Amino acid sequence: MFDLKKLILSFGHAVNGVKAALDDQSFRIQVVIGAVVFALAFYFRLQKFEFLILILTVISVLTLEMINTSIERILDLLHPEKHPEIKIIKDISAAAVLLAALGALVIGLKIFIPYVF
Repeated sequence: MFDLKKLILSFGHAVNGVKAALDDQSFRIQVVIGAVVFALAFYFRLQKFEFLILILTVISVLTLEMINTSIERILDLLHPEKHPEIKIIKDISAAAVLLAALGALVIGLKIFIPYVF
């Protein structure tokens, strides 16, 4: 019913996935931005609810960045040559990350501006 060995193996695969994502420059940039956001959150001693919103926001952006990277790698593997349809798919995937990042920026500004001014 509950296989601890499979669970541990699954965690290992997930950790390997995070390591692979860290090979991607865009993901590393998002991780650094997230770290800065959390440093500011501790500095300004945000309320619990605000901190939770930031956690969800940062995790969402990082998750979408990982999905985007996965989509790009799958497409490169399946179709290494340039193709206009694949470019569109990659652009849409990247746009999802951009949209999430812009949303995160708005949320971050809404949370941090009252602490700064």
